[in-house]
Amino acid sequence: MARKTNLKEFEDVFPKLEKVLLEQAASYNLPKAHLEWYQKSLQTNTVGGKCNRGMSVPDSTSLLLEKPLTEDQYFQAATLGWMTELLQAFFLVSDDIMDSSITRRGKPCWYRQEGVGLIAINDAFMLETAIYSLLKKYFRQHPRYIELVELFHDITFKTEMGQLADLLTAPEDNVNLDNFSLEKHSFIVIYKTAWYSFYLPVALALYLLDIATPKNLKQAEDILIPLGEYFQVQDDYLDNFGLPEHIGKIGTDIMDNKCSWLVNVALEIATPEQRRILEENYGRKDVEKEAVVKKLFDDLNLKQRYEEFEEKRAKEIRELIDRVDESEGLKKSVFTAFLDKIYKRSK
Repeated sequence: MARKTNLKEFEDVFPKLEKVLLEQAASYNLPKAHLEWYQKSLQTNTVGGKCNRGMSVPDSTSLLLEKPLTEDQYFQAATLGWMTELLQAFFLVSDDIMDSSITRRGKPCWYRQEGVGLIAINDAFMLETAIYSLLKKYFRQHPRYIELVELFHDITFKTEMGQLADLLTAPEDNVNLDNFSLEKHSFIVIYKTAWYSFYLPVALALYLLDIATPKNLKQAEDILIPLGEYFQVQDDYLDNFGLPEHIGKIGTDIMDNKCSWLVNVALEIATPEQRRILEENYGRKDVEKEAVVKKLFDDLNLKQRYEEFEEKRAKEIRELIDRVDESEGLKKSVFTAFLDKIYKRSK
């Protein structure tokens, strides 16, 4: 039976990778103080999260093999997992600047830490470049090296397109609900979240084991992209209906003018009077106006509509999993593991 990794085991790999990255920077005669800055950026922005994306790579690899990984296999899979976390770090540092965010993981965002400011833009670039340094160091001789390189480039571009659509559709300082639609929401969440959070870890595992084919990659995509969209719809739902003590934050999507699933469903079913209420209150930095929108969401029974969506989507995904062709190297258990993590989650 495949064995699931844990956070400590996964985090124990990072110091080895950090050492490689710092040695590379030192070989270019980067001054000591600047090396220390790079190390602090790596530590602050890459380590300390839940690492669900990164740990999904060794977990998926083990499930594909249907057995626990050897020490060498685990190191390779975890290294690819940490590249996924570096990609996440690159996105988050950049995203926090674009969104003027205040905190990240309970601390000031990197760009808001003392002495950092817009140097964080360059730090984000360096976090991204670290991916390719590690790929070259550990996978240059791998038969699927170029596919791994191209996969990271492709997923990065897809995520950036999702971010662009999000920024242009729902700028915080310009509320225009005519810009919103469920179709736009779907594009944003698929490209901004689903590709790198769900498809990437499994594709990395397939390439690592050298069993990736056009057919099994397409099968993985057909299941993991709808799964990733479901995950983000669930996030949108929890932002409003989740308990802060469960989700670890107070939801701000309404005040932040987010193009969320809830507001798009509301816009589709609202009466003219209810739409006017949304237009007058949505996206305002005002707790009283936020409360008006929350009440409208309750009046429109959005909680029940989400629960119906969740059951329908989970059923569709289970049917897709049942049709997986395991002769191509895929295992149904890989997808079941992802679905089990998120179905009915409350945080």
